[in-house]
Amino acid sequence: MQATRKKHSATLKAKVAFAAIREEESIAQLSRRYGVHANQIYKWKKQLLDGAIRTFEGDAPSSELGTEKEELLQKIGELTVERDFLSRGLGRVR
Repeated sequence: MQATRKKHSATLKAKVAFAAIREEESIAQLSRRYGVHANQIYKWKKQLLDGAIRTFEGDAPSSELGTEKEELLQKIGELTVERDFLSRGLGRVR
């Protein structure tokens, strides 16, 4: 007999993860209260913390963004030239 997996809402996941971060109750108590395995609570807690870290990592210096933008524009130019060259070889003109 195959057991069906429970699908938890994002709201429940966030609620449980925040409760785990606050550490007002143990993971075992949270597990019993919400009917979720302790390992799952640890996983949601880690995902929440990793997501919070990624939120603040987005503050890249403008010089890095400028360099990346220049590289992308250069690549677009190279691909455009290549496309035009190949289309002329097939007899099409752009």
